[in-house]
Amino acid sequence: GVEVGPQPQGVARADVLDKMRKIVKHGLDFVQLFNEGREFPPCTIEVFKIMEKVDYPRNKNGEIIAIIHPKLQDQDWQPLKNGDPLFLTLDGEVIPYQGNCTVYPTFINEAAYYEKKQAFVKTEKIKLTAKPLRLS
Repeated sequence: GVEVGPQPQGVARADVLDKMRKIVKHGLDFVQLFNEGREFPPCTIEVFKIMEKVDYPRNKNGEIIAIIHPKLQDQDWQPLKNGDPLFLTLDGEVIPYQGNCTVYPTFINEAAYYEKKQAFVKTEKIKLTAKPLRLS
């Protein structure tokens, strides 16, 4: 499957649809070239590995008491460092990120994840290396 976003629920965006078409086309091109016997050299690629899901701050009754900070909103895949603004309480207090390493949040403030108690997902940037690939 291919998931391309973010986009609001029930909304069809032309730019997101175009990205999805390009990804599917690249996948099909790869399959065709592989089936024709093309050899693919070894390569290294940066990817984002999920570390953990982060919930909104909540009170003892389980109610959300802070929202995503405006400086974090719409910053999916951007570095988040120790001390950067993370949440904003309804009283205006900034809750900073407290971590021992830079992370890359994604799925920030997605409406579909409220019920799953997920404000965003922390990821880390890692490098994967692929061996050469060719049809035997």
